[in-house]
Order: sequence, then C-alpha cells, then structure tokens
Amino acid sequence: MKAKGKAIKYGDNIDTDAIIPARYLNTFNPQELAEHCFEDLDPTFRKKIKPGDIIVAGHNFGSGSSREHAPLAIKAAGISCVIASTFARIFYRNAINIGLSILECRPAAENIKNGHEVEIDFSSGLIKNLTNNHTYKVEAFPDFIQDIIAKGGLISYVKNSLNKNQNRR
Repeated sequence: MKAKGKAIKYGDNIDTDAIIPARYLNTFNPQELAEHCFEDLDPTFRKKIKPGDIIVAGHNFGSGSSREHAPLAIKAAGISCVIASTFARIFYRNAINIGLSILECRPAAENIKNGHEVEIDFSSGLIKNLTNNHTYKVEAFPDFIQDIIAKGGLISYVKNSLNKNQNRR
C-alpha cells in the first residue's frame, strides 16, 4: 500500500479540538465532520487540500479527548496519512480503528516542509520527500494492522474476517 501527496504542515500539540471543533461533535457523519476539519486552526484547510495529501506535524498530535471524531474528520477530508513526531496514544489507536494511516517519524516530521511532495510505502516503512529527495525509514506496521487500515478500519476488518470464517464452514 502506498500514498502520495502534498504535505500540509502543522506544529506541536495539535489537539482534537483543533482538528474538529467541539461544536460539531453532535454528528458521526464523516462528510459533515470533514467539512469542519481544522476549521478554527486553519480556515483554508478544506480549500487547499486534495485527496491523498499528507498531514505532517510535530509532537503530541491528537492530544485531548478520546473521541474518534478527529481521525474520522481527517480521513473523510481525503488525507491519506498523518506523519508526526509523536501521537497522543488514544488518537493513535482511534486512527487505526477507523482506518487512518499514521506514522511516527521525528526526522520526517521535522524536515518535511509545507507543500513538499511526499510518497509513502507502508509495506516497507519508507517515506520519501520527493521535493528534496530525502528518504526516512520507519518501522512498518505488522501485516494485521496494515490489513485493518486497508479494510477501512477495525469494524470492517472484523466483519471481513467473520465472513471469511463463515464461508470456510
């Protein structure tokens, strides 16, 4: 699995309220959440992104609440991956649960600039900055986590696994 897109760069401690303001937490509709993604932090976010773009951020991305709304809004907005120096643990787990690709890589997060073209090979753990020809290596997710993300999240992964097991009987 691969991703390629333009980097949208943010700093440290981007919390879930900056990702999706609390006033929109009365819905789980992914497209509605996507419309308000980063609305207060970056009002131009929705206008400047294209499907497949990649968020690059500093330390403690996704801190704050345990709501799944934040990674869901990012995924529904068309972002293919978030690269950060570190993630808040609950955001990290929620992202995998809903099928949003995330990678912790401090050197990439520090050196990739806003607007750089980035390519990611999730199977090998390679992040390539196509703008300046730098490559970063991260530990690839185990196959089962890559499968969860590829299936669109944990619920889809479990349903698919249950269907496979039923068809074997």
